[in-house]
Amino acid sequence: MTFLLLAMGLLGVGADGGATPLFDGRTLDGWVAEGASETTVDGARAPVWVAEDGMIVCRGKGFGFLRYKEREFDDFTLHVEFLMETPKCNSGIGIRTRPFDPADSRGTRPSIYSYEIQLIDDAGKAPDVHSTGSLYRYVAPRESAVKPPGEWNAIDVTCDGPHVRVVLNGKTIQDVDQRDVEAIKDKPLRGYVCLQNHGGNIAFRAIEVRELKKPTGR
Repeated sequence: MTFLLLAMGLLGVGADGGATPLFDGRTLDGWVAEGASETTVDGARAPVWVAEDGMIVCRGKGFGFLRYKEREFDDFTLHVEFLMETPKCNSGIGIRTRPFDPADSRGTRPSIYSYEIQLIDDAGKAPDVHSTGSLYRYVAPRESAVKPPGEWNAIDVTCDGPHVRVVLNGKTIQDVDQRDVEAIKDKPLRGYVCLQNHGGNIAFRAIEVRELKKPTGR
């Protein structure tokens, strides 16, 4: 069964038991909404972020983040599966970031403080620093590997010291040493992970972190 699930892309870094799930599939325990946290659905106020049917669903109104608040991470692989539900969806994954403060939006958002891995409806388009899989505003992905809205994607983001690697749907689209890029050479090497709401309905599942173990000295 494990082999079948791996072949279907439904098991991530936790398939060997080495990862920690960050989402229990039922609740948003361990997560906190920052920035826009409510929207209007059928004329009534409702949360932007909800847990339903084994997914974290963002209804895509306003701007903000859902941050895993329990702890920070330094060296790790983060596995996330995502499905953009609507055309023109705009979202992202924050890594090694800090709590978001709407009063200091530019200084505390991941794309400026640390990194945002962009997720946007741009399948088949030429990659640039705003494309899906970019280190948003800094480093373009090697190629476009995202699927169109309505299809599930699997992304693995590995942070190992200053080295950042991104694999999207089995393709390595980032392999960067931040020390080689002047604009990002001083980015933090430790912080929180989060999901972004930036005006598009999107669902996430299978959110897991596997921490990288460093060799021990003799």
